[in-house]
Amino acid sequence: MAFTGRAALLAALGSIPVGVLAPSWAGMLAVNAPIALACAVDYALAAPVRTLQLARSGDTSVRLGESADVHLTVTNLSPRTLRARIRDAWPPSSWLPGTEVAGSRHALTIPSGERRRLTTRLRPTRRGDRQAARVTIRSYGPLGLLARQGHHTVPWTVRVLPPFASRKHLPSRLARLRELDGRTSVLTRGEGTEFDSLRDYVPGDDTRSIDWRATARRPKVAVRTWRPERDRHILICLDTGRTAAGRVGDAPRLDSAMDAALLLTALATRAGDRVDLLAHDRRPRAQVQARSAADTLPAFVNAMATLEPELVETDARTLVSTILRSAPRRSLVVLLTSLDAAPIEEGLLPLLPRLTQRHTVLLASVSDPHVAEMTKSRGTVEAVYEAAAGTQSQAARHRTADQLTRHGVHVVDATPDTLAPALADAYLALKAAGRL
Repeated sequence: MAFTGRAALLAALGSIPVGVLAPSWAGMLAVNAPIALACAVDYALAAPVRTLQLARSGDTSVRLGESADVHLTVTNLSPRTLRARIRDAWPPSSWLPGTEVAGSRHALTIPSGERRRLTTRLRPTRRGDRQAARVTIRSYGPLGLLARQGHHTVPWTVRVLPPFASRKHLPSRLARLRELDGRTSVLTRGEGTEFDSLRDYVPGDDTRSIDWRATARRPKVAVRTWRPERDRHILICLDTGRTAAGRVGDAPRLDSAMDAALLLTALATRAGDRVDLLAHDRRPRAQVQARSAADTLPAFVNAMATLEPELVETDARTLVSTILRSAPRRSLVVLLTSLDAAPIEEGLLPLLPRLTQRHTVLLASVSDPHVAEMTKSRGTVEAVYEAAAGTQSQAARHRTADQLTRHGVHVVDATPDTLAPALADAYLALKAAGRL
């Protein structure tokens, strides 16, 4: 036990100059018996660590980027006053870099028979479950010369949820949804929607919407207006295979896909549609089904919290089979996956007819904005090669997207910041066209 700062006290006890205290602790005790006696008494008066009672309370979940407070209640059952320093250990990702020491260490004094509560403020840097490690306690005597040390295991788990940064786009998309839903003067037309009313034909209207019987009774051509149908089924599929582990900017592709899925879920449940979730690579990693509108978004957030990309190739055949079992009737299937040529052409593309003949398929992918910047590089040989590589990469993605489109798949390819609103816009466009 270090004795820095106790030099004056030890000199008084041992009647020796301060300069003599420079040797090791054992040597100093051998020089002066009163010092050894003082240390022994101080150690004996330190409150025991084993008899302490510890309990936790506080937050059990927090969104990524926010703070969580976990409380530790320490009860001193011994007849001695507890003077202690406590380290409440958590995984390193529970704090911002450089703040762990200040956040996990506490000093407190507890008289006999009393309790105190200390608070550890966590600010996690990764999604998932953060579990408390052991609590280490160092109990000092009244002189602070020696200390007893021990530890307790006090379990507690804080689940770090996805941040849902795209929530800011929800009000504008809900306004567009209200227009499609007939709450304003704008009404939509299309196959598979609910009939609303008749109005006069204007140039540009779909001729399939003309009501010929009503036209025969009116002086002008009449067309039907429609309201989008409710209670449609949407299945959101997150690809958790190796391509989801690639980082775009500061986060993996999977995190951007989750954010887009949450915005779509919030919008679709407000539209009266049922939304299910499937996370899959070689096998299902998470599945949420048959939840009420109020419970769907919290259930999705909780299921996504612990998802991590697996460094394996996604099994497209098993994925398609699972989708067909999960969606027995016609649905909108939203695949959040990569547009890389190899996984699409060798895995998903041969199986698409099984999906598209039964469901409407929408594929959304995260593109890297750095690739677009590379295509603009000029001025040096290295820059020209970089521009060529970026152009080649973009061309490959466009070819893959064109292949999917020819198979009847709607494709959304956007950067992490724009993927969520772009996916929401694609959903609204399908509703406006009567495809849902």
